[in-house]
Amino acid sequence: MASLAKKRALGTGEEPEEDQEESSDEGIEGVGGSEDDGSEDSDDEINEEVTVDFEAHTISDSDSNGITKLLKQLFLKASINLSQLTDLIIQQNHIGSVIRQADVPEDSDNDDDDLDEVFGFISLLNLTERKGSECVEQIKELVLGHCEKCCPPSVVEQLDKILNDTTKPVGLLLSERFINVPPQIALPLHKQLQEEIAEAQRTNKPTGKCHFYIMVSKTFKEAGKNNSTLRGDAPKKEELMFTNAEEEFFHEHAVMKFNYSVQEESDSCLAGRWSFDDVPMKPFRTVMLIPAKSIGPIMEKLREYLSV
Repeated sequence: MASLAKKRALGTGEEPEEDQEESSDEGIEGVGGSEDDGSEDSDDEINEEVTVDFEAHTISDSDSNGITKLLKQLFLKASINLSQLTDLIIQQNHIGSVIRQADVPEDSDNDDDDLDEVFGFISLLNLTERKGSECVEQIKELVLGHCEKCCPPSVVEQLDKILNDTTKPVGLLLSERFINVPPQIALPLHKQLQEEIAEAQRTNKPTGKCHFYIMVSKTFKEAGKNNSTLRGDAPKKEELMFTNAEEEFFHEHAVMKFNYSVQEESDSCLAGRWSFDDVPMKPFRTVMLIPAKSIGPIMEKLREYLSV
């Protein structure tokens, strides 16, 4: 496959190795059986881990299925035209990146399809500029609908005004990846995105004109914690945890934020892994409104905590 305009190594991650009959010793961690092992050692083979190098690529038409799959992971069963949303992301490929596995030697067991698989992506979509598109209106309805259920009317009114103020465009910031891709990969992706936004500003493209960013993040809380008390004290506050750890820094700078449960939608693997160390977790989505001027401090936090 010919090299794309944007192709650079981002880092490494670890992936479970499944159903490989033989593999090289290089880059493999954990415990595994020998080549002569039978079905008795199948569990050991599934638990093996391999080190994988990732690269960022310009978003292209071939990434359509992979991006749609990751959007389903975020929006689950919400009534959103994800095919159209994917098309809009691909159309503006001057901004955003996809994560793919780096090139591997020809004698590797990996199929060509595995090399083209999308492990994650990042993009920014100007909702104000795309006003009237079905998927954009559906996203706004989703956000406002959940805001109405859990926020005071004044907050709902404020959010509605912001989403429909054409003088201060709002951008939908999307950063999705598979759960086993390490958070360190987020730093170069966000740096690249900010460079592309700056270039869009310089060339007067709509993507560079966003006054606010809105994010919908995958989050979770430990089940049942909100009912626990200590000797008559007030209930303990539930700790909000982020599937993409770096999004906590965006949460800290958000001027508006609220959570909504997706428990009833999380009956499939698309919802993510909601049990950690045998502790049951309740899945949520957290909506955050972040001023564009706060991205600088957020990037400083990302550099501080994710640099390797």
